[in-house]
Amino acid sequence: MAAARVEYITPWWVYWLHNIPHLELSLRARSSEFNPTDPGYRESLLFWALVIAVCAFLNLLLVVIYLLCFCCCKKEEDTETKKTGSCCVTWTATVSGLLCCAAIGIGFYGNSETNDGVYQLTYSLDDANHTLAGIDTLVSGTSYKLKESLEQHLLRLNEIFAEHGDYVQTLRFMQIMANNVVAQLSTLPNWQMTSSNLSLIARQASVIEYYRWLSYLFLFIFDLVICLLTCLGLAKRSKCLLVTMLSFGLMTILLSWASLALDTSSAVGTSDFCVAPDKFIMNMTQDHISTEVVHYYLYCSQSLKNPFQQTLNIFQKSLTTMQIQIQGLLQFAVPMFPTAQKDLQGIQLLLNTSESNLHQLTALLDCRGLHKDYLEALIGICYDGVEGLLYLGLFSLLATFAFTAMVCAIPQAWKHFVARDRDYNDIDEEDPFNPQARRIAVHNPNRGQLRSFCSYSSSLGSQASLQPPGQAVSNAPVAEYMNQAALFGGNPRYENVPLIGRGSPPPTYSPSMRATYLSVEPSGIYGNEYPA
Repeated sequence: MAAARVEYITPWWVYWLHNIPHLELSLRARSSEFNPTDPGYRESLLFWALVIAVCAFLNLLLVVIYLLCFCCCKKEEDTETKKTGSCCVTWTATVSGLLCCAAIGIGFYGNSETNDGVYQLTYSLDDANHTLAGIDTLVSGTSYKLKESLEQHLLRLNEIFAEHGDYVQTLRFMQIMANNVVAQLSTLPNWQMTSSNLSLIARQASVIEYYRWLSYLFLFIFDLVICLLTCLGLAKRSKCLLVTMLSFGLMTILLSWASLALDTSSAVGTSDFCVAPDKFIMNMTQDHISTEVVHYYLYCSQSLKNPFQQTLNIFQKSLTTMQIQIQGLLQFAVPMFPTAQKDLQGIQLLLNTSESNLHQLTALLDCRGLHKDYLEALIGICYDGVEGLLYLGLFSLLATFAFTAMVCAIPQAWKHFVARDRDYNDIDEEDPFNPQARRIAVHNPNRGQLRSFCSYSSSLGSQASLQPPGQAVSNAPVAEYMNQAALFGGNPRYENVPLIGRGSPPPTYSPSMRATYLSVEPSGIYGNEYPA
């Protein structure tokens, strides 16, 4: 028997999950035998989901406490501490982003593996269902032909051969043989209930898998978008975006824990089935299918006897005997009773069709076809399916760690941004590299123009200071000149300001203007006299 099961070897991860302690909600240990109809077994699967739910609660509680402590506890930090905090935020965001991307990649692989396993399971169930439905169709069709169609031909032949007792006796013998075949076919199992159950399981598994695969796909996309937007908010120093991503990050942590709980319960339950699938199937089918038949299909071995072999042999012998009788009647009775030829040929055609159905029935009842479907279903769900669930659980753990670190780094980044903005406000507003100064120039044009005007006047004064000392000529009224002088503190460097205020260009230098300049008397505004 062990040699017959070399095609399916239970993988080690299935044994590992199967050996996880199974506890009811009352913390009482129970058997790990797969029995989904037992409330105690369902509680043992729910227990691990509740354990993960408690871990999720503790995780969120610690994150919330950290955020509250960070917001309430304020302390002054020196420059070196600020640099260290900025570097820590940068590395935390980088590592969290890489960990999130790795988790999403693992999740995609696990989701694909699980989908492949469930698809192989449903395909095998549909194939087995097609085989069982074909068996029922052949049995019902053959029985109907041998019981109804053959009886109509025999009734007409009895009327034709009424005067010949030997031929009537042959017809009665054929009727007995046909009834014997029908009786043998009725002993075959009725696969209608089994076929309906397999069809229902396949349909439900397909629907559940479709929504499961789609939900995880949306979860991967959601995690990736949140991760990218958080990194974008850190790079752009957008406080509004960081606050939004903080709330979505907490939601992502909760979704990751929920998916981990679902994956763990599903993986443990599936592993319990995969450790001993034969026992569960035999317990489920013992009410309407004999144990010998189920054992024959589950352990398809040459040493096992086909439970349908006797029925098939009787079917074959009866058809052969009936065909011999029909051949004799066609050879000897038709020359005497030509009207019987049509019915005899109809019976011969019916027997040929029944023999073809017998060959198909023999092939379908053989254990190799259904056993192959059974092994493919086991390999799909126990190898690819459970393995994919484990990868999805790993995705949930990595995503939880990544988003927990990212959520904890957001307040530190916020504090760093606030400190940097405060440092910008302390910088000289005339510094051209100060972003705060540029914002002031944009929002307060008068102050910006005044600083530009002063800078331009200072540059003119600097250029004038390089020339030989002398009194510049001004045609502006004295009152305007004095107002400008009072505006700039009486500094002689701004003596050309009235020209700028009138929008006039500075005077050009020429020999004639030099002569005029030397001939003009000092104005004496500043109380000094200059030599001519």
